[in-house]
Amino acid sequence: MLKYAIIFAIISLLAGALGFTGVAAGAAGIAKLLFIVFLVLAVIFVVLAVLGVGAARKALK
Repeated sequence: MLKYAIIFAIISLLAGALGFTGVAAGAAGIAKLLFIVFLVLAVIFVVLAVLGVGAARKALK
């Protein structure tokens, strides 16, 4: 997901440099959205790892 956010950010920069402001704005919006989703998922997985959700399953088996 982070890969796609970076790709859209690069597309946005290139489109902006070439004068395609509508495409640049759209690509920048998509990049922001993907980056926010990435951050939310990363925080969720870090919290789950700290809480030891995987360790609890191993202990129950």
